[in-house]
Amino acid sequence: MENIWQSIRQNLANIIQDNLFKVWIAPLEADFDGQTLTLKALNEFVCKFVRRRFQEQILQAAALVLGLEPELKIVALPKPAPMPAPAPRSAAPEGGVQAAGPAGVPALPAATPLYPALAAPRQAELPVRWGEPSIPTGRAVLHRNWRFRFDDFIVGPCNDLAYAAARGLCRRDCCRTGSAELLFLCSEPGLGKTHLVQSVGAGLLEASNLAAPRVEYLTAEEFATLLRQTLRSGDIDRFKARFREADVLLLEDVHFLLEKEKTQHEVLATLSALLERGSRVVLSSSFALPELRKMDSRLFSRISSGLIAAIERPDLETRRRIIRHKAASSQVLLSDDVTDYLAENINSDVRQIESCLRNLALKASLLRKVISLDMAREVVGNYLSSVTVVTWAEIVRQVCAAFGISTTQLGSKSRKADYVQARNAVYCLARKHTDLSLQDIGKRLGGRTHSTVIKGITAAEREVSRQSHSGRQFAGAIAAIERSWRIDGEM
Repeated sequence: MENIWQSIRQNLANIIQDNLFKVWIAPLEADFDGQTLTLKALNEFVCKFVRRRFQEQILQAAALVLGLEPELKIVALPKPAPMPAPAPRSAAPEGGVQAAGPAGVPALPAATPLYPALAAPRQAELPVRWGEPSIPTGRAVLHRNWRFRFDDFIVGPCNDLAYAAARGLCRRDCCRTGSAELLFLCSEPGLGKTHLVQSVGAGLLEASNLAAPRVEYLTAEEFATLLRQTLRSGDIDRFKARFREADVLLLEDVHFLLEKEKTQHEVLATLSALLERGSRVVLSSSFALPELRKMDSRLFSRISSGLIAAIERPDLETRRRIIRHKAASSQVLLSDDVTDYLAENINSDVRQIESCLRNLALKASLLRKVISLDMAREVVGNYLSSVTVVTWAEIVRQVCAAFGISTTQLGSKSRKADYVQARNAVYCLARKHTDLSLQDIGKRLGGRTHSTVIKGITAAEREVSRQSHSGRQFAGAIAAIERSWRIDGEM
């Protein structure tokens, strides 16, 4: 059963956001009796959340592995027997002060972890120090199982510089000696930035001569949230120690920092401190460096001082190799003619390739048929583009129709939620399907600024990644518009 659940979990890891998978799916235990897949969760709260949020994805992932859609049960593990009562403390000394600990420090009660059943064994299994738990995070701080490794990254002309630069960081010791290193990775979504960032984290941990190198991996939004919560709690010194004394900082989505002056100043101070002490720093963004010029000039200069590596869309041969690798890792059998057909017709990004493979494998599994060229043509038909050029006027027309507003309302100064979502949709579609610069997009839509366009795109991507109600609505509208052009609608 362990191998079956491991395969199902791997499929789920490919379709569920990493932080959600880590907190809700990875800790589950499983049994399968031939018809019913029973998942065991820590408590009833986790059961309800997993049923509500992930039941459909679990059934799809199980069908790919089992060849049938099983009955699914999600139950809570039995509560552990209560711990024996602790031995009575010795009487407090005169004056009511508790007996002191080592070196005269008063003994303090141990903090209760958010996931008490998971904290101890995972700390023993994995050596990564994943931040200080006293920094408020709003969710459990769990040790990281790196989802991606360099061995799983397919290298081609589109990404060879980024791969070589990322791999080069791991060939040197990541302790506090040695030269400073900073790498900035940029690309459109779905081309491998996160894969390389996590691979650097995993690679440096393996190469380090430290038992537990301090690795901090988070998004710029999470960094900003931690900073805001820390300022409220008055524990800024601990925050600075956590990030400025790390051995490795992996910070994704740095474009989120635009127009956040206080957070930019803290990031600049953090980068300066880390690079001065020889720590490794990897930054990533969905925007090229010139598009981030509205940042604080000193932070922009600091980022520019590192190695800048862009990742382009994969060429035909690289797509073939990606498809073969993804199919093999998902235990999907593809003939050479099916592989060639997919590579020739799915040419957007790696997520699109993965989406097509998942749909193809699921269809073959549910129909109990071998994947054929005809089946591939049917599935790929949902991804093919029959429109080679999408004009600005067509984008505006389709967005206004989808959101039920006029072009005048779209370009107005109103901040109504529907208008804002529609503008963000125009930003995303124009950036993806036209050659217009961000500045040109803003000018065409009511004279808005470059930074306003970036802020809108970032807000939309954040809501989609969170799978919030508005994010699902937005992604659905974008997908419907792109389907009308016969273009893939996955964000």
